Amino acid sequence: MRILGVDPGLRRTGFGVIDVQGATLRYVASGTIVVPSTLPLSERLKVILDNLREVARDARADQAALEKVFLNANPASTLLLGQARGAALCALADSGLAVQEYTALQIKKAVVGTGRASKEQIQIMVRHLLTLDGEPAPDAADALACAICHAHCAPLAGRLQALAPDALSSRGRRLRTGRLVS
Repeated sequence: MRILGVDPGLRRTGFGVIDVQGATLRYVASGTIVVPSTLPLSERLKVILDNLREVARDARADQAALEKVFLNANPASTLLLGQARGAALCALADSGLAVQEYTALQIKKAVVGTGRASKEQIQIMVRHLLTLDGEPAPDAADALACAICHAHCAPLAGRLQALAPDALSSRGRRLRTGRLVS
């Protein structure tokens, strides 16, 4: 399975592609889409859309993973990040990819083992897990981490999804965002 991970941002959007075979992860490609801040918002979003479409086409990924928006102290920044995410989601959907979303906490826990991991810790672990010669750039490392998180979480989510919905509901449980809840 080939996974395209995306760390969306209005100024810098990271992407990373990995191959997964069983428990083996293999680095394919990564990079950062740098969006000129001098462009109007609509054109900045188009840069993200067009470049991610091209990345998805070239990567020939089977699935995509995207980091979810977090809320920060500045609502305007959160809104702008949401628009960048929207452009990224449209590019991935337009490329025919199934997209799974993960929070920063989920990604950090899957890659580093703690939800409070720093950017540097993520870079180090991505380098280690993918046996890279050097540390990837921060945005590319975040995107690769998102792809790694999906590689770790997707098999279990697939097995849970395959369970008959009746078997879950007969026990008073249901599946929500990959977790069984009562």
